[in-house]
Parts: sequence; C-alpha cells; structure tokens
Amino acid sequence: MMTSVDTDLIRVLADPLRLQIVNLLARETLCTTHLVAETGARQTNLSNHLKVLREAGVVETEPCGRFTYYRLRPDVIAALAGQFTELAATAQTTVETGRKRAC
Repeated sequence: MMTSVDTDLIRVLADPLRLQIVNLLARETLCTTHLVAETGARQTNLSNHLKVLREAGVVETEPCGRFTYYRLRPDVIAALAGQFTELAATAQTTVETGRKRAC
C-alpha cells in the first residue's frame, strides 16, 4: 500500500511551462532552439526551467555539436504515474470498505 506521492516531483511538474516542456519532449527529442519556438518562452527562462527538470531527473541531455538536445525520461514519469495508481487503489478500497475514523 502506498504511503505518499513524490511531492518534490509534483512541484517540479506543477509549473505550466515545465509541464508544456514535458509534453513536447514526450513526443520528440528537442534542442533549446526548438523549445523556444514551440513555447514562445525566452531562452534564459527556458534554460532555467530545463535546469530544474534536469536536476529533478525528469529530462536528460544529449550534446550534439553546439546544441544540447533534451529528452524525457519515461521511467520517471511512469514511476510517478504508478504512485498515483496506488493512491487511487487505496482510495477505492477506502470507499468500498466505508472506512472512516470516528470523531
């Protein structure tokens, strides 16, 4: 049974621009130039968000000449999804058994 969801990772993904980046990288590996064009964000802002995603382990980099490409780490997303699946199962069991704490 699950005890908690990775709240640090949820905070990282809660930012709208970072979530947009993750959605884009789920479809293809992109460099910063592509991400600027797709999101409309300024390059420095985008680089800061990519740094947060890298440090959280959500994306990894691949140097290619003078460019750096970013790719999503599906295992990290799958692990978070698994935590939510366990949370939903726990909640379903609670509903089905009618478990509630007395006041």
